[in-house]
Amino acid sequence: MDFDDLYKKAYSVIYPRRLSDDAEAGGVAAAILTDKGNVYVGVCIDTACSMGFCAEHAVAAAMVTAGESKVTKMIAVGSEGQVMPPCGRCREFISQLHDDNLDAMVMVKKDVVLSLRELLPYSWRIADTDSSL
Repeated sequence: MDFDDLYKKAYSVIYPRRLSDDAEAGGVAAAILTDKGNVYVGVCIDTACSMGFCAEHAVAAAMVTAGESKVTKMIAVGSEGQVMPPCGRCREFISQLHDDNLDAMVMVKKDVVLSLRELLPYSWRIADTDSSL
């Protein structure tokens, strides 16, 4: 599956809506392709007291719920159709779900694809084992 197909999967679940006076959802969607060839999608949930979560967290939870954890490709899409890079929290979260996820390819903007490793160039895991610092 290429990134155009993955984009379409993510964009298909964009549906910005108010859930309550204090919460809204669906302004950003994400899609993950796993090493088994399965695609998972999820949307963000934003709350007034900041307890919501990003679309990447939602899609990762769907993937883990289905028994998978290894990501090969990932994309996030905003409500206007723009490709968005994952935030630092999402980058770190996905990287910890499987040791090989640092090699996952992430579209960060149209026609720009980087590995998760490139998006996390100085891992705390490396810093913790580097005694020369």
